[in-house]
Amino acid sequence: MTEQRGLFITLDGPSGVGKSTTIEALHREMTGRGIAVRQTVEPSTSKLGTFTRENANDIHGHALACLVMADRYAHVEDEIRPSLDAGHTVICDRYVASTLVLQQLDGVPLKFLLALNADILLPDLAVILTASPGLIANRIAERGVRHRFHLDPAMPGREVDLYSKTAQALTARGMKVLVLDTSDARPAEAAASIADALPELSVPSVLSPTPTTPQGK
Repeated sequence: MTEQRGLFITLDGPSGVGKSTTIEALHREMTGRGIAVRQTVEPSTSKLGTFTRENANDIHGHALACLVMADRYAHVEDEIRPSLDAGHTVICDRYVASTLVLQQLDGVPLKFLLALNADILLPDLAVILTASPGLIANRIAERGVRHRFHLDPAMPGREVDLYSKTAQALTARGMKVLVLDTSDARPAEAAASIADALPELSVPSVLSPTPTTPQGK
């Protein structure tokens, strides 16, 4: 185990915004800077995470939110914290911002979601990717529907709007948030911007429960 804790980076954003390609580019960017990197994803690849992912179209609302959070707490303890303590920088595909957006869109109140996330490990940098709703809709159409939300043609616009509000809310609660528009940016450019924005010190260890920004959908 090294004495230097690794950094915890999360990437969130609407479906079709380019998270996967940006994460791969960020991995290359960080490795090129001599930083040991570990990639992970939520829901996790554990039995609980796999169950959650495979049943997300059939389980809705509060029940799905609780499944997602049970997986998150186990994910942090079993994989994320040990990797950070070993000196690895962890890049997680989806984390708290996705929960605050997707579960709200699924009818779960923000207050309930904040309470569920009250004791999570906060990222050192929370990256939220965005793009024009039209571009996102085209990408989803090209790759095919993968989630029940994609059946709603208005969903890209709703997601973009709520991720914007979520970025403001998380910033107000003391989290370091970077919002990047990927409409015209290449993955390598986005990755360099993320790497350049990494903080030297960690953010507070708990999420403030007091909302200070508008919470509408």
